Amino acid sequence: MLQSLSPGVELERFPVSRSQASGSTDNIFHRLNKFQMSLSTSIGNSENNHATWMKRLKTSLYRCVPILSWMPLYNADKFICDLIAGVTVGLTVIPQSLAYATLAGLEPQYGLYSAFVGCFVYVVFGSCKDITIGPTALMALMTYQQVIGRNADFAILLCFLTGCVQLLMAILHLGVLVDFISIPVTVGFTSATSVIIACSQLKGLLGLSFKSNGFLDTVNKVWTHIPKTRPWDATLGFTCIVVLLLLRKIKDIKLGPKDGKPNKRQKTIMKTLWLISTARNVFVVVVCSFIAYNLHAENEDSPFILTGTVRSGLPSFGLPPFGTNLGNQTYSFADMCSELGSSIVLVPIIGVLGNVAIAKAFSSGDSVDATQELLTLGICNLLGSFASSFPVTGSFSRSAVNHASGVMTPFGGFYTGVLILLALGLLTPYFYFIPKASLAAVIICAVVFMIEYEVVKPMWKSSRKDLIPTFVTFITCLVIAVEYGIIIGVGINLVFLLYPSARPTIHVEKSTTHSGVEYLLVTPANSLYFPAVDFIRTSVGKAAVKQGLSHLPVIIDCRFILGADFTAAKGIAALIEDFNKRKQPIYFYNPQPSVISVFKGASLEEFVHFCSQEELDFILQSFSNNQQHTKGTEPEQRRLLVEMNDFLPFESPFNGGVPCKSAENSSNVCKSRNNLNDSSTPLLEKSGSAPEVTKV
Repeated sequence: MLQSLSPGVELERFPVSRSQASGSTDNIFHRLNKFQMSLSTSIGNSENNHATWMKRLKTSLYRCVPILSWMPLYNADKFICDLIAGVTVGLTVIPQSLAYATLAGLEPQYGLYSAFVGCFVYVVFGSCKDITIGPTALMALMTYQQVIGRNADFAILLCFLTGCVQLLMAILHLGVLVDFISIPVTVGFTSATSVIIACSQLKGLLGLSFKSNGFLDTVNKVWTHIPKTRPWDATLGFTCIVVLLLLRKIKDIKLGPKDGKPNKRQKTIMKTLWLISTARNVFVVVVCSFIAYNLHAENEDSPFILTGTVRSGLPSFGLPPFGTNLGNQTYSFADMCSELGSSIVLVPIIGVLGNVAIAKAFSSGDSVDATQELLTLGICNLLGSFASSFPVTGSFSRSAVNHASGVMTPFGGFYTGVLILLALGLLTPYFYFIPKASLAAVIICAVVFMIEYEVVKPMWKSSRKDLIPTFVTFITCLVIAVEYGIIIGVGINLVFLLYPSARPTIHVEKSTTHSGVEYLLVTPANSLYFPAVDFIRTSVGKAAVKQGLSHLPVIIDCRFILGADFTAAKGIAALIEDFNKRKQPIYFYNPQPSVISVFKGASLEEFVHFCSQEELDFILQSFSNNQQHTKGTEPEQRRLLVEMNDFLPFESPFNGGVPCKSAENSSNVCKSRNNLNDSSTPLLEKSGSAPEVTKV
C-alpha cells in the first residue's frame, strides 16, 4: 500500500502485482531510452546540417573571393615575382592608357582613371593570375561610338551600366550567352575593329585636324586632307612605328649555342633585350617627349601637335552622372540611356567575351570560371564608374606581358595600380609634351596584330560556310557600325545553328524483315522541335507514297530524336492522321523516354511505339498475315494490334530488363512486364499505356 505524501492523507489503493510493476518500469525506461536516442539523433542531424551549411558557405566564399585561398600561402618569392611583373605591366599601361583615352574621344587623364581601379579589384576577386584589367583599344572604340559629339559623362555612365549588366549576368549565370558568339564572328569583329582603330589614328599620325563619323567618313577625310599633312608629325609618327616594330622583335633574339644552354652573360643580355622590348611603348613615348620638350624650349611654337595639359591628381570620387548638360540641352537619365542605345548590352558582352578568352588562353589547362570572371569584371566597371572610368576589360597584350614577366598571383595588379597612382600624382605635368603622333603610333602597333587574317585559310579548308559570318561581320562593322556588325554576325550564326533543326536530314530506305516482310524505314537525323514539324510531316508523307510504296507500313526510327516539344507532338498527330486516312500503318521504333513523355502529355493516343527488333518482326509479320484475310482497314489493324499483345514472346529479350536487340544496337532497355506497375500492361499498345523505356 502506498502512503500519501502528506501526513493524515491516504492515497487511493491500487492492487499492483510485482510483474506489472516491473513491466511498467521497463516500459518507462524503454520510452526514456527511445526519447534520448531520438533527441541525440535530432541534435546530430542538426549539427550535421549546420556543418554542411558552413562548409557550403565557406566554399562559396572562397570561390567568390579567391584572395582568401591564395593569400595565406603568399611568401617572399611570390612577392618579388609579382613586384617585377606589376612594375613591368605598369610601364606598359601608362602610355597605352593615355593613347586609349584619346581613341575614346576623352581627355588623356581618363585613361589613367580607367586603369587603376580594375588593378585593385582584380586582386581580390580575380581568378586568373595573368589577367590585367584596364582600358583596351576595343573598349575605347566602343566608347568612342557613344562619346562622339557628347561629353565624358556618357562614357562614365556607360561604364556604370556595363558593370550593372555584367553583375546581373553573373547573378543569373548568363555567361552562357557569350558562347553564342562564335569564333568566326569574333574574328570578323576584332579584325574590323582593328582596321577602324588604325584608320582613326591616321589623323594624329599625319598631324591632320578634322572631325569624322565612322570608318568610311574617316578614310574619305584622310584622303582629302593629305595635302595638309604636317611633315614633322608624319616623320615622327612613321619613325615611331618602325622603332616599335623593331623593338617588338628583339625579344625573340636567342644567344648561345643552338643545342646548348646560354651562359650567364648571354642570359643577362637576353633578359635586358626582353625588358626593352616589353617596355618599348614607354621608351618611345619618353624619347619623343624629350625631343618635343627641347624643341618647344627653343621655339614657343612646337613643330609637333602635343597632348596638352593633363589634369593631375586623383579623380573626384562620386556617383556616376545620372544626368548632364550638353550645350543648351539637359539630358535626364532616361535620355542618356536612350542615347547609349544597344551599347548598354553589347559593351558588357564584348567585355566578357574578351576577358574569358584571355582567361582560357592563360589557364594552363585549368577550367575557367566564367561566372566568376563575369562577376569580377562587373565589379571593376561598377566601382570604376565612381572614379570617372570608361568601360574596361582584360587586355591581351598586357596579360601576355604579365605572364612573361613571371607573375605568381593576382597581387601583381596591386603594384601596377600603385604605379598608375604615382603617375597621376607626379608625372602628369610631363605628359603635356607627349606628341600625339607617338601615341597614334603606339595604338597602331598595338592593334595591327589583332587582324586575324591567318585563320581564313584553315577556315576555308575545314568549313567554308563559317567564312560567311566572318566576312559579313567584318564588312558590316566597317560600313555600318560595330554594334550592328556583331548583331548581324550572331544572327547569321544562329541561322546556321538552327537550320539543321528546321531541316533535318531524313534517310528513307526500303527494308525487309527476317521473315521477308517489306517496310519503309524512315530515320530523321535530329531532334524533333517545332521548326521541323511541317518539314518532317511533308517529307515522311512524300516518302510513303513515292514510287507506289503507299501499301507498305512505315517505321520511324527514333534513335536520333533526343527531344521533342508540344508543337512536334501535334505535328506527329497530324502525320498519323494523314496515314490513317490512306489506310497505311505507321509505327515508331525505339523512341527516347523524354520523347514518349512529351507525346503522352500531348494526349497523342495514336502514337504506337516499340523498342526491339523481335517486336518489329512480330508486328509486321502479323499484319502481313492479316492483310491476306482482312481488308486491312486501320480500325481492324488497331484492334488486331491490341489482341496480338497477348501472344508476344516474353522469354527473351523482355525478361529482366535485357537490352533491346535492335539492328542498330539501341542503348535503351525494355523493361519486362513484371517490372511494370500494371502486370497486365502489354508491350505493344498506344502511348497512353506503353511500357516504360529507360537508358542503360
